[in-house]
Amino acid sequence: MQFKEGIGWKACYDEERNLYTAQRSWRGFYQLCEIDKEIYDMLGTDAMGDKYPDELISNGRHLFEADDDYYTMPHCIVYDENYMELAPWSDAYKRADKDIQASKEATDFAIEHFPAEEKNRQYRHSKKDRQKDSD
Repeated sequence: MQFKEGIGWKACYDEERNLYTAQRSWRGFYQLCEIDKEIYDMLGTDAMGDKYPDELISNGRHLFEADDDYYTMPHCIVYDENYMELAPWSDAYKRADKDIQASKEATDFAIEHFPAEEKNRQYRHSKKDRQKDSD
């Protein structure tokens, strides 16, 4: 595994699975995302231009999110149940709290209706199609 790191973020390239993941966090907020090679290559370089690393990372497919800052009720959202398999290096397991986890129904609703979850919507629909084909 190869890593890049900066203030408030860390990214990983898993060459065995050709998988790119990244986490970002600050003041009680944490987000884990699957990113692409282009974003990974840009992180921490001049190629970012005027973009911030957290902006680039959040453009990836959301896997897990936790928020326990003073602006919101503490909560965590599992967008992909396999988040720990996808990013075993991440701090997500430290942030996961079953007591404040959003329900599966609430998460499904968010993925189906929020524009920011388009990548998760595509992933879940293709996952359902693969499951139907294997049945």
